[in-house]
Amino acid sequence: MGRKLDPTRKEKRGPGRKARKQRGAEVELARFLPPEPETGRKKLSSHGRKRAAKRRLGAGGGPAGRRPLGGAGEREPPGRTAHGFSDGNSKWLAPAKAKKTQPKGNHVELSSDGEVEEGSWEMEEDGSSEEMVDDYGASSSEEEELLPIEKAALKQKPDREGLSEDDSEEEEEEEEEAEEASKQKMGQKEEEGPDLQLNLDIDEPFKLPTSEEIEKEDILFISEPPDLHAIHQRIQGNMEVLQDFGVKREEGRSRQEYLELLRRDMAAYYSYSDFLLTKLMDIFPLPELVNFLEANEVPRPVTIRTNTLKTRRRDLAQALINRGVNLDPLGKWSKTGLVIYDSTVPIGATPEYLAGHYMLQGASSLLPVMALAPQENERILDMCCAPGGKTSYIAQLMKNTGMILANDSSAERLRSVVGNLHRLGVTNAVVSNCDGRQFPKVLGGFDRVLLDAPCSGTGVISKDPAVKTNKDETDILRCAHLQKELILSAIDSVNAASETGGYIVYCTCSIMVEENEWVVDYALKKRNVRLVATGLDFGKEGFTRFKDRRFHPSLKSTRRFYPHTHNMDGFFIAKFKKFSNAIPQAQKAALSPVPDTTIIEPPPKKKKLEGSKADKEQKLPQPALKKKRSLQAQRRPLRA
Repeated sequence: MGRKLDPTRKEKRGPGRKARKQRGAEVELARFLPPEPETGRKKLSSHGRKRAAKRRLGAGGGPAGRRPLGGAGEREPPGRTAHGFSDGNSKWLAPAKAKKTQPKGNHVELSSDGEVEEGSWEMEEDGSSEEMVDDYGASSSEEEELLPIEKAALKQKPDREGLSEDDSEEEEEEEEEAEEASKQKMGQKEEEGPDLQLNLDIDEPFKLPTSEEIEKEDILFISEPPDLHAIHQRIQGNMEVLQDFGVKREEGRSRQEYLELLRRDMAAYYSYSDFLLTKLMDIFPLPELVNFLEANEVPRPVTIRTNTLKTRRRDLAQALINRGVNLDPLGKWSKTGLVIYDSTVPIGATPEYLAGHYMLQGASSLLPVMALAPQENERILDMCCAPGGKTSYIAQLMKNTGMILANDSSAERLRSVVGNLHRLGVTNAVVSNCDGRQFPKVLGGFDRVLLDAPCSGTGVISKDPAVKTNKDETDILRCAHLQKELILSAIDSVNAASETGGYIVYCTCSIMVEENEWVVDYALKKRNVRLVATGLDFGKEGFTRFKDRRFHPSLKSTRRFYPHTHNMDGFFIAKFKKFSNAIPQAQKAALSPVPDTTIIEPPPKKKKLEGSKADKEQKLPQPALKKKRSLQAQRRPLRA
């Protein structure tokens, strides 16, 4: 293939050009550094040194810009006269010869090609190691090897030697002028200082844009995307004014104008419809509204529920940690929940998931089942059960005893329910596909009923951002009407005489008052139920008054959950206790007096008729009256 390299025969080469330049930086710099200034001599600035070096280099015609002999203010070297050099300087002028010598110690250096070599280059002249230096203090060998750009850089280096008195005077004048200019600038800054400080301390007040500016922005929004940074700054300024409206408001502007601008800016910044943002502004205070909107832009943490029918939470957590899952317990309020931070394996495809050891379920979905508190050997109805997370949790708490009727109106969604129930090992559930509004006619007499009613989904915007724009007033009212029908059916399906039950839990994943408090207040008026405590230690109380509406005071026992306060999906939970199976309307009808001829007096017309007959009988003669009565007596036995 080729000759083999014999390291013993390798010729040693001297260092390359770059290595020679970098060798002995301390020694080389000492040659270029100017001598210490004499006492009483003015210290020159950098510009002065550069100007003097240019003057010396440009005035002379010798090699490397050598200055002419006998310059003003320049010291002559020993042996030098005005006519030139004497014979005593011949030895000093003779160039030294460069030789390669082996130093006493091993000195390792790098060559230009990166090879490690020993030895160094030293200049010898008659047994003395000195490098040839010209009268400018620079090495001739080094100057020859410099690149053009490096030579130009050397010319710019400051050198104080031989600077004339005229140059020093010019430098002094320039320095004085520079000091005066700096003093003038400082004086201007001191004059402007208080004003600038006031501008920093006092921010400019927020001003509402005019109608023309708003129209221009609307036109620009059509062709160009909005400036989100400017909109965000305007939202913050508007919020500050609204929090202290009496002091910071603009003269001649009403609060409604500020709110209208804020609603418009928030709708553009967070991509909400005007209808939905108006509803949210009615529910939340302004600072809390911003937190809610920001929380909807961030996904909720992934949570799982341990299936205690097959494993324990401690064993499941250890198995998942061994697979590279970073998790923690969900909270003190849950004994089965785990929150997943990150994982090296897909959570929905682990062997533990396929074996039914846990269920992927949101934290808010655990709360309705905990409020229902099912007991063993009970008959429970899950009216809207898909996809089966709450149904399996109920079976888990009942330890597969009793009976659970899992119903849903969608046959397609029931497929996931059946699959999850089989995977999790639930054996006490019956799956049905019926309309929940007709359910009391199909089957009733349950101990407890869970109704997770279909809703607008305004509490799960982080999962479905399309809710921001595709919901309107019609959708909200349609959902509220369906929820009212379902909650009445759920109440009718419960047996109030149950020894352990008689409870109904109503929940939605919406935060709209029309779908929550209005529906619950409607159920309290239409059925013999009352609200009881949900058993949950956290969550915000429901509304007892909203705008011009007034609800039952017991609605304080309902609970609301928000993403910005509890870090879970928006949810509403209410728990009813049924104390009578009778329907109030039928009860009123039963208590009202029933029409009876023995009690109710005859109408006036009949009285007149009866009175006229009696008068006629009295006017008849006695023989005729006796004959009539005898005939009536003869007919009575025939009737009997």
